[in-house]
Amino acid sequence: MSKDYNVAVVGATGAVGEEMLRILEERRFPLRNLRVIASERSEGRVLKFCGENLKVERLRGLSFRGVEIALFSAGAEISKEFSPQAVKKGSVVVDNSSAFRMESGVPLVVPEVNPDALKSHQGIIANPNCSTIQLVVAINPLHQITRIKRLVISTYQAVSGTGREAIEELKHQSQQWLKGEEIKKEVYPHQIAFNLLPHIGEFLINGYTEEELKLVNETKKIMEDDHLSVTATCVRVPVFIGHSEAVTVEMEKELSVNQVKKILSRAPGVVLQDNSAHHLYPLPLEAAGKDEVFVGRIRKDESIKNGVNLWIVADNLRKGAALNTIQIAELLIKENLL
Repeated sequence: MSKDYNVAVVGATGAVGEEMLRILEERRFPLRNLRVIASERSEGRVLKFCGENLKVERLRGLSFRGVEIALFSAGAEISKEFSPQAVKKGSVVVDNSSAFRMESGVPLVVPEVNPDALKSHQGIIANPNCSTIQLVVAINPLHQITRIKRLVISTYQAVSGTGREAIEELKHQSQQWLKGEEIKKEVYPHQIAFNLLPHIGEFLINGYTEEELKLVNETKKIMEDDHLSVTATCVRVPVFIGHSEAVTVEMEKELSVNQVKKILSRAPGVVLQDNSAHHLYPLPLEAAGKDEVFVGRIRKDESIKNGVNLWIVADNLRKGAALNTIQIAELLIKENLL
């Protein structure tokens, strides 16, 4: 007999939180009760869900009484404070922030890649960074055939990865630029409209950014391979939704381009779009609103042995955040891990 669950979405009024609500509705998640929780400034706001009005509650320690699954997308500091409180109240937390990703004992999970990692959870499961999720979904099928030795990654990341304020800034700056008005900058240190910023997250002492090291460290943890060499350059681009990645994959054994295409065409969560004669390749504009990771521009990297180049695109708010979080919750239910 199927069971319904008491679920809370923390950060329900943010871009990812709202996407979570849409996906819970679309996938008919088995809900007994759904609580929408946010900061004090959103308290009392009404959100639509399955034709009903849900009133936003202010986040507090008592918010998790009776909650079996808590989906967090409210930032690392909030998660660090309230996730342990939710676990003490009996909730299993799936956290979309960076708060717990690299903690030992906290599984970092992409269901298509490492579902077995969930079995070791102690109340908190971390959702990986958006750019990491789409990367590992695309490369893991190759890794299962022949070990990947090295990854060279360049990302082209949409402003929605920063949040709602960044989406509005891109809109306003685009209008200001087209009208010849002064460009106002609040979210980013430079104009993002009609521009590229090779700067996501804070710069670290080694010259890399936080986002770049997330890709490095999270990929190794998910793939369970500390000897995997990863380097990344992360760039913010004037796109609303959809992260893109140019990736060079160096493998221990050679795979032909046709073999790579065949492997990826059968991979869970992957859609192959690769036909240069018909200008078919993944585009962020077309990936927006879709659940899959799209891969194309597959070609031999002739500068290294056993190398291929991939172009990987996904909706960063869906598979890169909200959908992956909910897929983890669905897997918890399926495997009786609550």
